[in-house]
This record gives sequence, C-alpha cells and structure tokens, in this order.
Amino acid sequence: QVQLVESGGGLVQAGGSLRLSCAASGRTFISNYAMGWFRQSPGKEREFVAAITWSGFVTYYEESMKGRFTISRDNAKNTVYLQMNSLKPEDTAVYYCALGKGPLWRGISPAPADFRSWGQGTQVTVSS
Repeated sequence: QVQLVESGGGLVQAGGSLRLSCAASGRTFISNYAMGWFRQSPGKEREFVAAITWSGFVTYYEESMKGRFTISRDNAKNTVYLQMNSLKPEDTAVYYCALGKGPLWRGISPAPADFRSWGQGTQVTVSS
C-alpha cells in the first residue's frame, strides 16, 4: 500500500555532500509515522543511520553520523531527507529509508523492529 523510493545517491569525493530523498507513494502518508535511514555495505549487516519522529521534533543519529548527517522531513511532500556532509569513504553503502510502525520508536534509541517497510535503496559511493 505504501512504497518508498530513495533518490539522490551517487558518486562523490571525500568531504563532499549529498542529499538523499525518500518519497512515499500510495494511500499511506508518512505524516503519522516515524521515519528512518539505514545503510548497508557489501559483506556487512544493515546498520542504523538516523531517525525522526512523526513531528520532526526529535531526531536520533548513530554516533558516527552526528554533526555530519541531518535527517528532516516534509510531510506535505510525503518525503524524508538525509543531508550528508563531510562524507567519508566508509560512508559508501546502499542507503535505505524506512517507514516506522508508529509515530515514535519504543525504546531509547530506534531499532529495526520499530520500522515496518523499506525502500529499494540508493547507492552512495565516496571516493578517497
């Protein structure tokens, strides 16, 4: 019923910036749900990047992302964003956006179980 489509990935040099977008389509609007970003690189498990509550009032970041990445949302556009600055080669991964099961996450920090669907991902490659 809802589809998430990521865009904005690409090839960038270390220190550069990218802004990822995740557009939701279908009958479900994201305004009532928390949203998150995850990433996965070859040979590694999917890891949490950032999340935002339904209102945008609270955001949460994996420690290595703090100060570099910013998650935001525009509920009127049914879209969530991930602004990535000061990119490093280790940021190379496929980035996925995720739809929350509710407006918040249950625990202190977001967990995969707090999200119920993911997009197909967008590739981010950071060169040295």
